[in-house]
Amino acid sequence: MYEIELPSGVDAKIENGTVTIKGKLGSTTKAVNMRLIRLSQESRKLRIEPTSNKKLGKSAELASQAFASELNQSVKGVQEGIERNMKVIYAHFPMSIEVKDKVLSIKNIFGEKTARTTEIVGDTKVEIKGQDVKIKGVDPYDVGQTIANIRAICHMRGYDTRVFQDGVYLVNEE
Repeated sequence: MYEIELPSGVDAKIENGTVTIKGKLGSTTKAVNMRLIRLSQESRKLRIEPTSNKKLGKSAELASQAFASELNQSVKGVQEGIERNMKVIYAHFPMSIEVKDKVLSIKNIFGEKTARTTEIVGDTKVEIKGQDVKIKGVDPYDVGQTIANIRAICHMRGYDTRVFQDGVYLVNEE
């Protein structure tokens, strides 16, 4: 059994197999696997328990541990926010990066004529200043998936990555 203490200013609401966590910076919603996990709320605490089904015992224990970690990160996200920094690095062709609505596009990567584009996931915000890219949000999954999408469109198949190192790279996690 895992218990998550909700700090002041953070509220949780459980209904229909989902839990919504609201804080001063926003809210995030997580789906609960009701076959493996029993989730309940007692005043300012969320209780996560694995189901008592013996066939699902090990899976239920691992799922409840992972879900507790996910909820802890979500509580931290709605309270403090999540920010990651990336850097645009190029050696061969000067590339540019821009954001329009919920689409990020990288132009002139590897000298290509067409821009490579990707979606920005959820309520994540992307700020670009020169070669620095800041990715901010409240949901750790959305921020991480946006970073993964950016890294994926920079990948060049069939080329030696020791030579062709152009791309957008994660610099640090704060």
